Amino acid sequence: MKLNSMLLRTLLLAALTVLARPALADEKAATKEKDAKAAAPDQEEMMKKWMAVATPGPEHKALEALVGDWEVASKWWMSPDAPPDESKGTSKVRSILGGRFVQEDYDGQFMGRPLHGLGLTGYDNFKKRYSSLWIDDGGTAMYTSTGSATADKKSFTFTGKMDDPMSGEKNKPVKYIIRIVDANKRIFQMHEPARGEKSLVAEMTYTRK
Repeated sequence: MKLNSMLLRTLLLAALTVLARPALADEKAATKEKDAKAAAPDQEEMMKKWMAVATPGPEHKALEALVGDWEVASKWWMSPDAPPDESKGTSKVRSILGGRFVQEDYDGQFMGRPLHGLGLTGYDNFKKRYSSLWIDDGGTAMYTSTGSATADKKSFTFTGKMDDPMSGEKNKPVKYIIRIVDANKRIFQMHEPARGEKSLVAEMTYTRK
């Protein structure tokens, strides 16, 4: 009789365990789904953040001062104490991609040889800095730089690195300055800080056509 009672209790416990399994499984699934929803980022909030960094702002508006057709007078100092090499050129700058960047197409000369260059300048909303890219048919390198503007957006300063094939030096620190004189004139300067007080390497004066 005692054996039958133990067997009955064992069978009853087994039956209850089998019946409880679906409920436990459903509870675990619900808990897992709830945890997943809690961990998942809010799609609407994500989109707001994305749009915030994708939307042009006042920093991009400031770059409109560069847009237009320009006559360019260039001076290059190959040696700090030597007279500069002077030449003339033209530049066409336009706003692209909904005002997010400006693109420059330059035609001029360098050391008596024709030179065509392409530049891109923009402002990175996420990193909070200006950035620039320059390429030309005088070489095969891409020159990048980053920088900032003064509060009145009349002056932009970029820093980067460049190679000097003539000396063999690589990753030479350089500084670029764009100064807006007025609506029809701006000055671009390139400096090599390693030169000290005579750091000026190039000066290009842009005059609106």
